[in-house]
Amino acid sequence: MKVIFEKLTPTAKIPEYAHPTDSGMDLFSDIDTVIPAGERRLVSTGVRVCLPENTEGQVRSKSGLALKSGLMVLNSPGTIDTNYRGEIQVIVFNTSDTPYHVERGQKIAQLVICPFYTCEVEEGTISLDTDRSVGGFGSTGVK
Repeated sequence: MKVIFEKLTPTAKIPEYAHPTDSGMDLFSDIDTVIPAGERRLVSTGVRVCLPENTEGQVRSKSGLALKSGLMVLNSPGTIDTNYRGEIQVIVFNTSDTPYHVERGQKIAQLVICPFYTCEVEEGTISLDTDRSVGGFGSTGVK
């Protein structure tokens, strides 16, 4: 499957896979910014994408940034719809107690391209006769 990216600025970096078998490609910041402790910022990537039909882009946190610096994609996964043609931007939240300096060109998030189905929606009555029924939110014994 081919995915086309376009640079919107000369300093932007096209997303790339760190390893051939990775599911997520790295997204890079196209700005220098500081994310204060406990706050969020919109980080520009300087690129846009043309996704194949019946796919979506899922923007997710980088595990290393989350563990080492407390940075996470706030609405993870963020969704890029097939017909969206604007710049990919990432809502980054700093969960730590210190400001974090984002540098232009650094990995800031990852993008996973996934297939999706558009369903026919219908109103009806749902049977509760299953082994789980309405059990949730710890009903399996998780504390």
